[in-house]
Amino acid sequence: MTTRNISHHAVTAALIADGWTITHDPYRITYGGSERYTDLDAEHPHLDVVLGAERGALTIAVEITTFTGLSVLTDFQQAIGQYLLYRSWMRQTDPQRWLYLAVDVDAATSVFSQELFQMVADDAHLRLIVIDLDAERIREWKRFPTADTS
Repeated sequence: MTTRNISHHAVTAALIADGWTITHDPYRITYGGSERYTDLDAEHPHLDVVLGAERGALTIAVEITTFTGLSVLTDFQQAIGQYLLYRSWMRQTDPQRWLYLAVDVDAATSVFSQELFQMVADDAHLRLIVIDLDAERIREWKRFPTADTS
């Protein structure tokens, strides 16, 4: 089982305020005899234009990440490693569900604006939800590579 991130409540509230229903808290991914948990799983019954999905219900898994450790680089490595592991497993077990990394506005502007981290996010085809933790609202849905329109 996972330990709740300090931003867990704010991210959950932001998703609910945006029309999402939390379906699992946490969401279990099992593959090859191992299991891991993303922080949340959510469903939106009518989302199509915002995320480029087809009409109908859209389901996502959300891994919440904060950059509060001693090293931003170490926090980033851990976040990307988890993201890639979970996404790979989900592609095998639940391919219709999209994985997102949830970060706060500060991390989005300070970490993901740096070329070093953008390059890795582009290579990983990262999907990001930027959350205003104080307002408990989603500020942005972001997909990498940023130049990719597909």
